Amino acid sequence: MRVEQLGEGEPTLAVVGAIHGDEPCGVHAIETLLDANPSVERPVKFVIANERALDRNVRYIEADLNRVFPGDPGAEAYETRLAHELLEELRGCITLSMHSTQSYERPFALVEKTDPFTEMIGPYLSLDAVVETGAETFENALVGYVDVIEVECGLQGSPQADENAVELVYEFLAATGALSGSIDPAGALPVFQIGESIPKQEGSDYAVHAENFRQVNEGEVFTTVDEQVIIAEEPFYPVLMSEEGYSQQFGYTAEKIDLLKN
Repeated sequence: MRVEQLGEGEPTLAVVGAIHGDEPCGVHAIETLLDANPSVERPVKFVIANERALDRNVRYIEADLNRVFPGDPGAEAYETRLAHELLEELRGCITLSMHSTQSYERPFALVEKTDPFTEMIGPYLSLDAVVETGAETFENALVGYVDVIEVECGLQGSPQADENAVELVYEFLAATGALSGSIDPAGALPVFQIGESIPKQEGSDYAVHAENFRQVNEGEVFTTVDEQVIIAEEPFYPVLMSEEGYSQQFGYTAEKIDLLKN
């Protein structure tokens, strides 16, 4: 784990990249900002988390880091020990954690539940949506242990995800008062609440016909498995939905529950 800092004093802000080693956009954003070395109004900690997995361009080495919090310093699995170390670094910090996805090309945020921190920061970030995961959808994830907005910056490995990550870091630091100058809110931000997982039947050829965050109507074909169509039994909003993102599911159903405004 690599930890850098801008500004003097004990940081209460943190920016994290490479929770997963095959999602390098956060590392690109951190290194871009550190190279620029801007003057900051409050100290900020920058963490490149899973360096071993990053070096190998794999999601993890022994265990998914974002599924083993709070970690254990005495564990056999590397990521379980790393989760404990990372949590110690982030305690007391308002945190931006950057990821990428195979489901959607534009940034969106994942939070356990919309809270005053999300309501304050979210509208100032270039996001298409905020997704409430709840406490059980992603068990032992970072969102359950620190004040964090986890942002999916774009499609995994794409130059656009790198660009989006840089923009999001600057927006986060401006919104939290670490960078001087005013920042305008992006406007109303829809909030979705995750529901059920969408199982992926056995097959060899998968296609998704729905668009994430756009409602699928009852009776609409939303996926195809080996040319067999799957039809929605009731309306829902797809979230994290793609052909290849998960081995046993396409993604999740969700409902739109709110709009964040500032």
